[in-house]
Amino acid sequence: MNEMLTVKNLHKSFGAKHVLNDVSFTVQRGHIVALVGPNGAGKSTIMKLILGLIPSDGGELKVDGIDVSITSHQELAKVGALIEYPGIYPFLTGKQHLELFATGADKEKDIDKVVAALQMGSYINAKAKGYSLGMKQKLGIAQALLNNPELVILDEPMNGLDPQAVKGLRDVITNLAAQGTTFLISSHILSELEKLADDVLILNQGKIAEHKTMHDLTHSAVSVFVIHTDNDVEGQHVLAAAGLIAELDHGLRIQQNSENNLDDALRALIADDIHIRAVQQVDHDLESSFLDLINSEARGAKQDDNAN
Repeated sequence: MNEMLTVKNLHKSFGAKHVLNDVSFTVQRGHIVALVGPNGAGKSTIMKLILGLIPSDGGELKVDGIDVSITSHQELAKVGALIEYPGIYPFLTGKQHLELFATGADKEKDIDKVVAALQMGSYINAKAKGYSLGMKQKLGIAQALLNNPELVILDEPMNGLDPQAVKGLRDVITNLAAQGTTFLISSHILSELEKLADDVLILNQGKIAEHKTMHDLTHSAVSVFVIHTDNDVEGQHVLAAAGLIAELDHGLRIQQNSENNLDDALRALIADDIHIRAVQQVDHDLESSFLDLINSEARGAKQDDNAN
């Protein structure tokens, strides 16, 4: 079996708020999977459910083929995690923290290995009360990686890290994935996820809106252009009147597809005496793919509301 994580028909509500609605996806062994979505979409809730920290309202969760839940934790011995903020005891050293979490047969060797990988040697024996935000974050990541887990779940792991530390963490993750470790990572730093992830899960309004390989998502057939004019606000109205959709985003952002045509947009603007200053094609990276999808769903929801 090549599936390290299976999530099927997952539901979760907090009071009257339905946070997750029939969420299903799989994560293949040795893959790095990015979980992205707007604030409040349910990313952290999914991670907490996988770790058995909160009960679900229905659905299945399996790690390496075995069910996990708030009352069934045996497979979680294979999982390392950092959710939200690392738990730090200020009067313990970094190494003492790791000694508390170490469970392997060769604890000292495992601690030395993760300290070296994350370049923590210069401060690992200092008390955590003097740690910077980045040092604390590295300590939390070290705890997640310490016992050679088969699945690692990281929620915003780049928080507080400087560019050099982010690059170092990226190298650690890719090296471990090449050796078979599976990662599920949530981060708002989409440019970093793009460099890391094999697959992308986009969560929106409690549902999986997209599940693709990173290559397929960022090599979409849709071309995106930004038209710069002397009056972008008026230009957006002109295009709307012509049946063309453009987002105001440092210019008029338009997708060229069967309904939106760049030539038609330019002709409509010129015919209405809107002067074109420049036309720029936008690289279709993870951030633009994410925004395109979220904006498209928002437009669809608005049209449905108007129809009703």
